[in-house]
Amino acid sequence: MKGIMKPRVCRRKEFAAIFLFLTIFVVILLLRNTDVLKFHYKVNSTIIVQKVSTEPDTHHSFCTFQPRSPEDALEERLLLDSIAWPEAPPLSDPLSLNQTSDPAHSTFTILPRRTGGQWHVGNQLEIIIKMSDFQGHPKKSGGDFLLARLHNQKLGAGVVGQVVDHLNGSYSAVFSLLWEGDAQVEVMLVHSSEAIQVVKRLNNDQPDRIMFKSVFRSGSLSETTFCNMCLRPTKQPLCNYTDLRTGEPWFCHKPKKLSCDARITHFFGYFKKNIRANEDKLIQSGVNMKVSILVLGPANVTVLPKKEDQSKVQSSVVSSGPSGYYYQGVWRALGGTKVHQFNSASVISQCLKGKVVHMYGDSTIRQWFEYLNAQLPDLKEFNLHSPKQVGPFMALDYANNILVTYRCHGPPIRFSQVPTGQLRYIANELDVVTGGTNTVVVLGIWSHFSTFPMEIYIRRLQTIRRAVVRLLDRSPGTLVIIRTANPKALGLYETLTNSDWYSLQRDKVLRAMFKGLNVHLIDAWEMVLAHHLPHSLHPQPPIIKNMIDVLLSNVCPQKGG
Repeated sequence: MKGIMKPRVCRRKEFAAIFLFLTIFVVILLLRNTDVLKFHYKVNSTIIVQKVSTEPDTHHSFCTFQPRSPEDALEERLLLDSIAWPEAPPLSDPLSLNQTSDPAHSTFTILPRRTGGQWHVGNQLEIIIKMSDFQGHPKKSGGDFLLARLHNQKLGAGVVGQVVDHLNGSYSAVFSLLWEGDAQVEVMLVHSSEAIQVVKRLNNDQPDRIMFKSVFRSGSLSETTFCNMCLRPTKQPLCNYTDLRTGEPWFCHKPKKLSCDARITHFFGYFKKNIRANEDKLIQSGVNMKVSILVLGPANVTVLPKKEDQSKVQSSVVSSGPSGYYYQGVWRALGGTKVHQFNSASVISQCLKGKVVHMYGDSTIRQWFEYLNAQLPDLKEFNLHSPKQVGPFMALDYANNILVTYRCHGPPIRFSQVPTGQLRYIANELDVVTGGTNTVVVLGIWSHFSTFPMEIYIRRLQTIRRAVVRLLDRSPGTLVIIRTANPKALGLYETLTNSDWYSLQRDKVLRAMFKGLNVHLIDAWEMVLAHHLPHSLHPQPPIIKNMIDVLLSNVCPQKGG
């Protein structure tokens, strides 16, 4: 019997060795395939210990990126390529303004019509912009951030120009001529190419320059720690608040005496400029930031009525035109649903009768809730005892069966004192919306992602898009409306945390992400830029009124319109 048992013992040892080898091999494969993970997670625990990353990009070393599918990874690379900004010569050391873009030495010129003659409605106006430095020398490279507008304030008219960078210090801008009468050109330098190098570097190197905090409390004991998606490695353990459904990461330093479950609030912590010596000179209001560029020759043209036999001539410089324009202070869309005016409470209520309107996003979406709440006397806000800035909010018109809600999006959110129970991710909220022909979903998410690497914003939008697709699959009649980003007033703080360049880049990604889906975009970017009122993070009431008109025109499209 002993002679028979020995081979079995040997076989067991062999099987054990083989099993151990295979286990180690599988573990190695898993570790290799998940090298984007920055943390080792303890099983069934909210406490994690940081690992050192070997990834080359600076921000990847302490920003958490969840694993994603090959399709999502490919889309991310294509999106990043599509918004790649032109490279500019490196900044001088020590930094001097002498060879940086100066709007006071730069000019634009209106080019004559290609076929000669006078300007008519339907024509396209083209200008050439020549950038020069503070010494008056022509720039030889591109990368400046320029905005262009054609307007007539007396007529309440305005339209955005399409700017093209020729990468040699010159730029073109093309405008559609859409009204009769005077049309004046305005060109603005938002940021020089040199300033963009600074704001671009900050998102790569300093994504934690805005830090968040959370309060932890148990009985009379209270502690406050720092939180973020991007936390630099320390010996201090972390609390892992990564959302189980969406995979959205969020972490806080673990309190010394309290558990991770004791977290009760989230709020804005602090901001650090983190810029190098003299870099603030590149970001000066009235000097080289949001400053108009001078014109050589006339800055305006007279536009005559459209000719009956006039053929449409497409510009060779741009392939697409504006989404709409203002005339007599009213926004007129150039595609999609025709915009109608909703000028009274009764007309708005009639449109929204029987509707449930769910609004999710940042404070620029909260503006829309506040507008409807103020305009409709029968829409009564239910007191949820929510903080004024934070929400959630709910308003009900019982007689007309109208329900309007607002909820802020999940972190990062730079609001003050958000209860952790109210930190909801949009994708999760959409997954519990029943939907249908009487349901309107409004989304707006862009501003609070400005200080983070673009990959984080892309991945957030991918999770939201998947939830939108699921909603439309189960309830095809649901109306989904997305608000784009908009330009704003800029100082040093606003530029370093929420520059128009950050907003422009996220705006491009947002449009590309939802292209082809059955959703409607409200072009806040053009609606703010084309208007004569100053840029503001929270657009002024006349612009908000026009945005609501676009919203309601999509909710209640008129026959033949």
